[in-house]
Amino acid sequence: MGNRRSFFIVAACLTGLVLASCGRNTTPQSEQRTESASSSTPPPPAATTVRDTRPVIVAFGDSLTAGVAGRSYPDNLQDLLDQNGYSYRVDNQGVSGDTTTDGLARIDNVLAEHPALVILEFGGNDGLRGIPVESTKKNLDEMIGRIKQAGIPLVLLGITLPPNYGPDYVKPFTAIFPELAKMYHLRFMPFLLINVYQHPDMMQPDGIHPNGKGNQVVARDVFQLIQPLLNRQRK
Repeated sequence: MGNRRSFFIVAACLTGLVLASCGRNTTPQSEQRTESASSSTPPPPAATTVRDTRPVIVAFGDSLTAGVAGRSYPDNLQDLLDQNGYSYRVDNQGVSGDTTTDGLARIDNVLAEHPALVILEFGGNDGLRGIPVESTKKNLDEMIGRIKQAGIPLVLLGITLPPNYGPDYVKPFTAIFPELAKMYHLRFMPFLLINVYQHPDMMQPDGIHPNGKGNQVVARDVFQLIQPLLNRQRK
């Protein structure tokens, strides 16, 4: 009986030792040191983004602004500004297929940029779809008014239509742009494609949009139009 009692006492002690050892941290010391070192290492510094603080020129329009293939005229305009020492960033807000109604719906996006200048180009899709001239003029008038009300300078790029649309439509349509320019005392270009549309090597096969070479010429013409408004920003 005494021997059996001694056996149970020894077994109980051994069981207690096993349970105690299970509660201990059995991680090797080398791993503990690694974990301790990694937890004390500070995180790498966040990457800093350089903010472009140059004044913004918004090119606002349809596919003639957005570009169809190759570099758009705003892309080439940025090059001309950089090459001639003008510190501006050109923001291309052209959307293919947009009418003046679409442009008016997007005007808040332009105003949100607080641009130094807006280059306004709309109307071509209105004309190609035969939208009433009065509606096109009203939408352009409202866009110009909103931009002027915000105290933002702008220039107006004019558009015309092929003669097969008939003089009764083409003549009043083309007259929209000089009339609005006179009303608001704007610098304007009567026809954006004046120096490219008669040159097949500067136009897309559709005969409506400039190609990469043509957009270089368009950019040069736009640059000459806006240059007097940029004198105070020149480096």
